[in-house]
Amino acid sequence: MTDYREEQTNEIEVLESMYPTEFTLLHSEPQHSFTLDVCSQNSDENNEVSCQMQFKYTPNYPDEAPRFEINECDNLDDSQQHRLVELLKEQAEENLGMVMVFTLVAAVQEQLNEFVEDTLQQKEEEKKRKEEAEEEAERKKFEGTIVTVESFIAWKAKFDAELAEKRRLKGYKEITTTKLTGQAHCHIPWVLVK
Repeated sequence: MTDYREEQTNEIEVLESMYPTEFTLLHSEPQHSFTLDVCSQNSDENNEVSCQMQFKYTPNYPDEAPRFEINECDNLDDSQQHRLVELLKEQAEENLGMVMVFTLVAAVQEQLNEFVEDTLQQKEEEKKRKEEAEEEAERKKFEGTIVTVESFIAWKAKFDAELAEKRRLKGYKEITTTKLTGQAHCHIPWVLVK
């Protein structure tokens, strides 16, 4: 016959030694209940994801799965929390008959790391898309209308007409607005008026 209480107590001692700052024993009677803070590894403060897992042993643990909840999640959306719960259920089912909290915590931590990697990859892809859009916009600045023989002839006729009009206006202005030089004053026939 299995001594469930002894196995549970032994696992609590191991968890306390492995997670000295993350482990908090809530109570030990009638069944052990505790929390473990789990966070992603190898991520900076901006990308870190974490959660608090609460476990409560059942009377027949480890032959039965412990009760668990995921609390106080940081940087996790609802779908990610749901994925963690499903992962915990799956891992608990696979590990029935042996102490499993460490395995469950390790699986959650690995999943949190994947969440961080996915987030970083999405940010990198978004940055790349932005850069490509900016480059495309910059390229479009330098792209013009495609020139064909017909479009060039039409442009040339319009350009020549605008140029002729400018020359005509400029010539008219030059005649009416130019000041006479000293030499020009000397050559103007002055008529004496009496």
